[in-house]
Amino acid sequence: MGHKDKSRKDKRLQEISLLRTIPYSDHQRWWSKETIAVVTGGNRGIGFEISRQLADHGVTVVLTSRDASVGVESTKVLQEGGLDVDCHQLDILDSSSVNEFAEWLKEKYGGLDILVNNAGVNSNSGSEIEVENARKCIETNYYGTKRMIEAMMPLMKKSAAGARIVNVSSRLARVSGKRNRIENEALREKLSDVESLSEEFIEETINIFLQQVEDGSWKTEGWPQTFTDYTVSKLAMNTYTRYMAKKLADRPEGEKIYINCYCPGWVKTALTGYAGSVTVEQGADTGVWIALVPDQEITGKFFAERREINF
Repeated sequence: MGHKDKSRKDKRLQEISLLRTIPYSDHQRWWSKETIAVVTGGNRGIGFEISRQLADHGVTVVLTSRDASVGVESTKVLQEGGLDVDCHQLDILDSSSVNEFAEWLKEKYGGLDILVNNAGVNSNSGSEIEVENARKCIETNYYGTKRMIEAMMPLMKKSAAGARIVNVSSRLARVSGKRNRIENEALREKLSDVESLSEEFIEETINIFLQQVEDGSWKTEGWPQTFTDYTVSKLAMNTYTRYMAKKLADRPEGEKIYINCYCPGWVKTALTGYAGSVTVEQGADTGVWIALVPDQEITGKFFAERREINF
């Protein structure tokens, strides 16, 4: 990042810090304590901070954690601060775990209004990829997120404000990005064409990538060269987000579901080895902002630092 880019970004982060101090007015607050937000991977890092900020705004948060005991401890920290936060064990890789969570959520809360898909894994940043690691990234970041969306959509409550799905993503996975992008122009064009997107095409692209990782040809086939498996997994998730936004667009008023992605930035968390340049408070902000944005039907978009960016 150049000096001008860094200065511009620092200035934007300062602006956001100021915006966060401005409370929502009563007429903007479409939510209440009866509004239920589910945050996956909410036991630490960005997920924990998203949970804290949503609860601080008066939403009831269900924090999920793969490790039940860790989730309980994280929840206690927030409850001790006077926040309405509940927790439940959830492994997004396990269909039975997702189904069990859905049944519990329906029984206890009657459904949800906001879903934040934060749970995910990172990959190595080197020039070599292990097949097992690539599969784990794809299975968690794409299929795990998709599994949650499919399980939670039937439970999303009807409301005039619309239900909200927020997918935590990365600018590394932008089709239009100048750096770290797919070099195959034909594939880029297909991934950019929202009208023709399908689940079958997304998953066919994933399978081709995994096959090329397995046979060692991925380097010469034009895939991103940095954080490759992580990038491809998030690229698939971004593409699925756009596909779902189009699919959900025809839902009647009162039953709308808005779905968007956002990049928290290079955040100082365990996922980055605490090597990031952005605090968790700053990293969580845009996700919370999208989840709560009033009086606007925003869907199928990608955001960073409270601004829309290109996919």
